[in-house]
Amino acid sequence: MSYNKAPFAVTLPKDITASIAVFLVALPLCLGIALASNAPLFSGLISGIVGGIVVGLISSSQKSVSGPAAGLTAIVAAQITLLGSFEAFLAAVAVAGVIQILMGVFRLGFIAAFFPLSVIKGLLAAIGLILILKQIPHVFGHDADAEGEMSFDQPDHENTFTEIWSSLFDIQPGAALIGLVSILVLMLWDRSKTLKKSPVPSALVVVVFGVGINMILRQMGSAWTIEPSHLVQVPVAKDIQAFLGFMQFPDAAQFGNPAILKAAVTIALVATLETLLNLEAVDKIDPDQHQAPPNRELIAQGIGNVTAGLIGGLPMTSVIVRSSVNINAGGRTKLSAILHGVLLTLCVITVPQWLNEIPLSALAAILIVTGLKLASPALFKQMWSEGSRQFLPFMMTIAAIVVTDLLMGVLIGLGISILFILHSNLRRPLRRIVEKHTSGDVLRIELANQVSFLNRATIEKTLHDVPRGGHVLLDASSTDYIDPDIRDLITDFQNTTSKAHGVEVSLVGFKDHYAFNDHIQFIDYTSREVQSSLTPATVLDILREGNRRFLAGERIQRDFSRQVTATASGQFPMAAVLSCIDSRTPAEVIFDLGLGDIFSARVAGNIAAKDLIGSMEYACVVAGSKLIVVMGHTSCGAVNAAVDLICSRKSAAEATGCGNLDGLVTEIQQSIDLKTCKQPGQWLPGEKAAYSNEVSRRNVIRTIHVIRERSTALDKMVSEGKIAVVGALYDVGTGEVTFFQTQESSLAKLHLPMTRAG
Repeated sequence: MSYNKAPFAVTLPKDITASIAVFLVALPLCLGIALASNAPLFSGLISGIVGGIVVGLISSSQKSVSGPAAGLTAIVAAQITLLGSFEAFLAAVAVAGVIQILMGVFRLGFIAAFFPLSVIKGLLAAIGLILILKQIPHVFGHDADAEGEMSFDQPDHENTFTEIWSSLFDIQPGAALIGLVSILVLMLWDRSKTLKKSPVPSALVVVVFGVGINMILRQMGSAWTIEPSHLVQVPVAKDIQAFLGFMQFPDAAQFGNPAILKAAVTIALVATLETLLNLEAVDKIDPDQHQAPPNRELIAQGIGNVTAGLIGGLPMTSVIVRSSVNINAGGRTKLSAILHGVLLTLCVITVPQWLNEIPLSALAAILIVTGLKLASPALFKQMWSEGSRQFLPFMMTIAAIVVTDLLMGVLIGLGISILFILHSNLRRPLRRIVEKHTSGDVLRIELANQVSFLNRATIEKTLHDVPRGGHVLLDASSTDYIDPDIRDLITDFQNTTSKAHGVEVSLVGFKDHYAFNDHIQFIDYTSREVQSSLTPATVLDILREGNRRFLAGERIQRDFSRQVTATASGQFPMAAVLSCIDSRTPAEVIFDLGLGDIFSARVAGNIAAKDLIGSMEYACVVAGSKLIVVMGHTSCGAVNAAVDLICSRKSAAEATGCGNLDGLVTEIQQSIDLKTCKQPGQWLPGEKAAYSNEVSRRNVIRTIHVIRERSTALDKMVSEGKIAVVGALYDVGTGEVTFFQTQESSLAKLHLPMTRAG
């Protein structure tokens, strides 16, 4: 993904600082992982150098740092034993790199998109906890387990927890002093804004502090002096020739051995999975939110492993520990990863004796603080707030990684997440909506995007639960895939089961290749037959339900092209709505209606002007509407203007220059109590709005009275119970319509609150 690059002069100092911190952490980890893998110590350093320089140059990730992976230690140790020599194992590493390159070329990195976020965050938190738990013994100078060894069951026959217990009885005072003070310095450093902006990395400060304290203790001849076994142990070469002698090369004769290919496939698959997981995790904690392309990363890792295999290095992956240190130290670009590889190379060649003065407890302190950032309480709180479907896989991933290893833990977490997803699909592979159409209720079943055979039981039960005489609409508009088992189920239900149960079936939205044609069996507009079956009360219920759907965002999905064709030959509206011309009050939208369902008459202030009464007469007497709704609304501009004019005793022409507004003002004036009217500027906050809304309500009541008073035809239809005239007030702030009736609304029971103007 592209991103805005900061100037090189800005990023370079931060990358240099970060590279030093990563170098200091990577050094003991490279050695410790090699030791835990029963491989030559120098092979870990080679892997770290190649991961930094070679992979760093090719990768597009700006924050990821590669090197020997703790998650591969068990596999490396087992394969070295199985293949019989380290040289044969190197051949397998090189072949594994070729396999990774091919995986990247064939774009198999897409699997990274399928890792659930709960598992990724569980991975981050678990690595943080492991860092804390594994480094506690090293802080106290108990270094029985190799630095960088991350498995629960350790090569020294202890486990993560028993090692901590053992360390309490094997405290090296000098190491403990340096470790504990280093943790304190690192935490205070992070809390200080001034120190955080310093070009000197905090990791370098504690390392220099540790080396200095140990040198002082040694000069004093103190019993607290740290022994070499508790310091970094880099292989020391006398010269370049001796340095090159540390390198080992693959046994070329082994490349044709089938066992090599089998080992290479194992290494490639595990390394690829760990790389993609770590890459996703790094992207999540990257403050710049860069998204590294996974296929490019696989190619980079493959080239890195080919290189490492050819010159004596361990297999590598993207590593979350190094990467998180890089991010926490302020690394901005991949230059920090490259420079850390350069530092490893130069320091191992030129000053290995200096490196061997670094106390492991100081480096353990750096890793513990890194672990605290990865497994922060804020992360646990966030996952808890997201509910059990996120929190349980998150916690299970953590537990599984801590008590097994990274790969096994992630697979367990992934399995738990899949179970939650399957359970969710089994419960809700569809969305059920009961739609109240003018012709009756329709159960709309919206199928999910992917409908597999696992959803069969739920869909079958839902279809069989439709009562006799019911109508079901299967909507596949958002569905990309339907399993053949589900297609067979739908075909059987449509052709056989529905007929036996007396259920009407409609289909819509199915892709052409599924051989299901759109087939609508119900009427989603008002036809002559539907209109004749309606009463004022049922029409009122339809409008109320429509407003409820409008508020809930559950509007009926209508086929308007079908409605256009169906209503071209005539209209049979169920209601006439007299509302304001205000742009915020379209009746068809507010009541979730289709074409031909209502007559809509709109005029400023919803007043009963003579021509509008004629429109109402046409709607009911000629077209057959069963209900007239007079709908006012809150914050009505026409009413507000009328209130201002009337209260200030001005005419419309005098105040606005619009003489034609006088008729509107005259009508609305009948609903205003002049005794409580105030001059503009005299209203208290909110008082004017409340007064105008009350005037709108009174205006609706008056309009109902005027309709019956001025129309003999409509008055007669109300008296005979053929129609009803009800009032409504639409709240422009909430979208809710409140219906009410007056003494003049209807002879029938409408189950509405009775209101009057006073």
